[in-house]
Amino acid sequence: MKRIVSVSLGSSSRNSRATFQAAGEEVTVERIGTDGDRARAVALIRDLDGTVDAFGMGGIDLYLVAGERRYMIREARPLLEAARRTPIVDGSGLKNTLERRVVERLAARGVLPLRGRRVLLVSGVDRFGMAEALEAAGSETIYGDLIFALGVPIPIRSLRGLRILARILLPVLTQLPFQMLYPTGGKQEKITPRHARIFRWADVIAGDFHFIRRYMPDALSGKVILTNTVTSQNVEELRQRGVRTLVTTTPNLQGRSFGTNVMEALIVALAGKRWEEMTPADYLQWLDRLGFEPRVEGLDGTAPQPGEAGSPETLAPAN
Repeated sequence: MKRIVSVSLGSSSRNSRATFQAAGEEVTVERIGTDGDRARAVALIRDLDGTVDAFGMGGIDLYLVAGERRYMIREARPLLEAARRTPIVDGSGLKNTLERRVVERLAARGVLPLRGRRVLLVSGVDRFGMAEALEAAGSETIYGDLIFALGVPIPIRSLRGLRILARILLPVLTQLPFQMLYPTGGKQEKITPRHARIFRWADVIAGDFHFIRRYMPDALSGKVILTNTVTSQNVEELRQRGVRTLVTTTPNLQGRSFGTNVMEALIVALAGKRWEEMTPADYLQWLDRLGFEPRVEGLDGTAPQPGEAGSPETLAPAN
């Protein structure tokens, strides 16, 4: 049996565990939150190192990306170095492959038409593959990196602009305490509605769920949420706000969609390779082999049902 453990700087209230079959093997995936305590996260990785098949690094990225350039987050390095024997990944490999492909397929097959639609991507440097796929699909996209990470109320309206700002700011921002840029620990439990105007502007709200949830307004009537890492409680919160459709790029496993770091750790464990050896083609091959498909869930009863055109069952890999 394979055991995958995501050690997260996020809230321990979101901890969960699931056991299922993958590629003919029984697999257990587990998410353990440390409530923002980096020292505790490092100690947990050291304690489990060599006893599990792969680690996911949750609640923090190892790198932020701008085009072909990537910048290491200083505070992620101790977590990376704590794993001496067990592979550890942050989900960036899947963000660049799975999330890009999900957007392309949803748009091409009419499940999520994007041409001309207004999309708010709360952080483009966190999901550059998704950002590029949204632009290629013809959406009108606002990148909320300045708004949501830095509290600067300036929308970025082009991918080119995002690249330029990222190259200027990321060498500095990645050296700052990560909690200044992203909600960790107990901050993930709080909802403080802000930026209501930009939420109202968007038809589709995409990207990291913790950014979305932290600032989402009480009313999201008719919106599409494109994200992952949602629990059953999160789904109900979105339903109460009038969200029309929830799409998660990772599948629903026993009541929740796990983060890309967990799914990437699973693939690395099954592939028997270290993270540095994995290529985009490897990830795509394993995604096809595992049959992982996005979750498409109508929260107001209007989304396609299983078996209808545009339902999750129709999203099998194209030949």
